[in-house]
Amino acid sequence: MTTAVTGIARQAVRIRFLGDFELTVNGAPVRRWRAGKARGLFQYLVIHRGQTLTRDRLYEVLWPGCDRSAGGSSLKVAAHALRRVLDAHPDSPHESGIRLHYRDFGYVIDIAELWSDVDRFQELVHSGLRAAGTGDRGTARERLRSAVGLYAGEFLRGENADWVVEQREYLRSLALRALDVLRADAVERDDFPELIEICRRTLGIDRHHEETYRALMAAHGRRGELACVRNWYELCARRLRDDLDVAPSAETERLLATLVTPAGSRPALRPRPARRARPDTRAGTRAPSPAGPGTRPAPAAWPASWSPLRPVGRPASPANAGPGA
Repeated sequence: MTTAVTGIARQAVRIRFLGDFELTVNGAPVRRWRAGKARGLFQYLVIHRGQTLTRDRLYEVLWPGCDRSAGGSSLKVAAHALRRVLDAHPDSPHESGIRLHYRDFGYVIDIAELWSDVDRFQELVHSGLRAAGTGDRGTARERLRSAVGLYAGEFLRGENADWVVEQREYLRSLALRALDVLRADAVERDDFPELIEICRRTLGIDRHHEETYRALMAAHGRRGELACVRNWYELCARRLRDDLDVAPSAETERLLATLVTPAGSRPALRPRPARRARPDTRAGTRAPSPAGPGTRPAPAAWPASWSPLRPVGRPASPANAGPGA
């Protein structure tokens, strides 16, 4: 699967949130973050840039559950450290392109020229989904591939603040949605190599994504690779059992049975024996010979001659069996 990253211009400030955090200002990476909350403050302000974030809100985000009086002093320290690290003072003569303002009892960050992988990722996913919705499969494929290429890992990998986890889950759901559309497209085009790559990426994000296991089972089943079908099913079942204490869905079980059960070993339907003609015992009549016009032939139509609900080998019930049964 092609995963070229598109739409990256030469902005003065470039930020990567997906995977390991990385900030570059005027081509130089910023690594000299000081101890404290300066980096967390910057990350939160960038994700919510354009908004004035009140002190109370920042206290809750950066120091959840802590005493406000201590948080007030710490917030000022974090803001001061951030300005020093990024040369982001509103009156700074240097051109970092970043300005941190305090206004209306809160903080707001301005970045003149910014490229962010999170911004671009969301743009590509939403644009690709819109294209898919209108039937423009080529555009959808191109944009969703690019979005998946940008998804280098979970949002702010290794950090566990509540606001980080919330944003992480949202972006993760977008990545899975993009991969769902790409997977369906690969199946439609019968592109086996791309399908395998899409499934690999999906399981890298969600190892319990049962629909992906079914797609892999079906793809290998079409190629007659039954050992692979069983291997993917067993991996799915083991992960669901060990991690979530659940079993594969009925849909997954049915798919396995369909793919690995040889057609010749499935129970076949067997016709009922034909009824024999009963002798006419009325006085003055003779029983017709077996080959004569009075013989009742075994009907050929489905309802009369087949018993699809009766397992092979079980005797017919007395109520339905003819004399010769």
